[in-house]
Amino acid sequence: MKLFQNMSPQAKSTILKMTGLLALVIIIFTALSKTSIFSGETLSEYAEKNPELALGDNETNTDISDSTTTPTDETGHIEETLTPKTPEPVSPERITYKEGFYYEPLSEELIAYITGVSYPAEGTEEISYEDLSYVHILHMDFDGNTTEGELICNDAIAQDFVEIFYELYVAEYQIEKVTLIENYDGDDTASMLDNNTSCFNFRPVEGTGNLSKHAYGLAIDINPFYNPYITYTDDGGQRVSPEGSEPYADRSQSFPYKIDSSDLCYQLFIEHGFIWGGNWNSCKDYQHFQKVID
Repeated sequence: MKLFQNMSPQAKSTILKMTGLLALVIIIFTALSKTSIFSGETLSEYAEKNPELALGDNETNTDISDSTTTPTDETGHIEETLTPKTPEPVSPERITYKEGFYYEPLSEELIAYITGVSYPAEGTEEISYEDLSYVHILHMDFDGNTTEGELICNDAIAQDFVEIFYELYVAEYQIEKVTLIENYDGDDTASMLDNNTSCFNFRPVEGTGNLSKHAYGLAIDINPFYNPYITYTDDGGQRVSPEGSEPYADRSQSFPYKIDSSDLCYQLFIEHGFIWGGNWNSCKDYQHFQKVID
């Protein structure tokens, strides 16, 4: 205090001006810390809602070593997406009929996948890998949703398949699922119970020792639970497969997903030269279409 009293008037004036300026700065920053510049929010609240301002134009709090960032969303938060996977190469032998409908030779990965399941582990002279094609389709499921489907068939009918299934898809014909029999460990009964539409499976005709046309990739079963396989006993009885589909053995009844001569699925397969199992006399295989190849 004595030091201040002994100062010259000019020095005292300078100190008073600096003190007043410092007090003004303190007052301004105190006010700003309690009020938002724009909307009455505190600065900390404003920073939370505007992290890009707090971080700066070229900084983020994300690790970009394994990802790429996209522009901020409407809330101001930085969106982060994983780096997209490199798409698998397209087979140069792929034949595309329409977008989503194509067929191609079996890949090495697919050969390994089916061997020991739908294709014999020890191989077979009846059908080779080169005789088969992988078929990709789109179809309308029972919920009315577009769904991807995949089949393995004889290369001789692959073009028929993409054309038929394309027409069914355009007409919004409903097929519950179309997946490889490998998803059922090669068990045809399990596939039918799940109402799965399938084609190639190296197996005999049910109840016999004769190879099915499925073993050659020349037959397909469509919505099998609603279109069962029926055999007859000597005493006039019948056996319905798969179990549980007995209500659909009576073809005089009307019900969804029923294949008969007025059905679009039937008409398309017949137009392409297929035979329908529903026309057989010794048994009835309402799910089944097959084609004879010379």
